Amino acid sequence: MRFRHYKGGIYDVVCEATLEADHTPAIVYRGQDGKTWVRPRGNFFETIDVDGQRMPRFAALDPE
Repeated sequence: MRFRHYKGGIYDVVCEATLEADHTPAIVYRGQDGKTWVRPRGNFFETIDVDGQRMPRFAALDPE
């Protein structure tokens, strides 16, 4: 599934994972530049405040 970061980048979710150290659920995702990233699941799906406006950190895009 594809997501748009609030700053504009498009990312594909590769899989969900678990951080070994503390068993935190995580999202593994890849940018259009091929770099792979890992972020705690709660952080990936959280709503953030940007210039006084609430928005998702990553918003799901419609399937192509």
